[in-house]
Amino acid sequence: MAITVHCDIVSAEENLFSGQVERVVASGILGDLGIEPGHAALITPLQPGPVRIVKQNGEEEIVYVSGGFLEVQPNSVTVLADTAVRADDLDEAAALEAKKHAEQAMENQGGDFDYSRAMSQLAIAAGQLRAIQQIREKLGKR
Repeated sequence: MAITVHCDIVSAEENLFSGQVERVVASGILGDLGIEPGHAALITPLQPGPVRIVKQNGEEEIVYVSGGFLEVQPNSVTVLADTAVRADDLDEAAALEAKKHAEQAMENQGGDFDYSRAMSQLAIAAGQLRAIQQIREKLGKR
């Protein structure tokens, strides 16, 4: 049996995952992080995007987070997210529409344009699309 660490993924609405894992891969503010048992303790902000979990039995699960924080302690990994959704439950059409809308808003800047809001919406949509793409790759679909 592989060495594991306890992982919790918690959003404002629910505890989405709790269990033993072999690995957690998440998009930190400075790039992707791969966390395995024995990893050094850390806390880092997360980018909107997928969090990939390799469970104790070898199965993979992908969860989309809208951002938040990743905390690593000697015996646990915790993801605290404003919003967390299983990637299987994401709506690709809605994510594509949101991305298109944010890009159009950035191109057609008006007097009341909120650049940071448009960038945030674009990052969320892009993160959802990355999570959907990872699910497709996992299932062997393109």
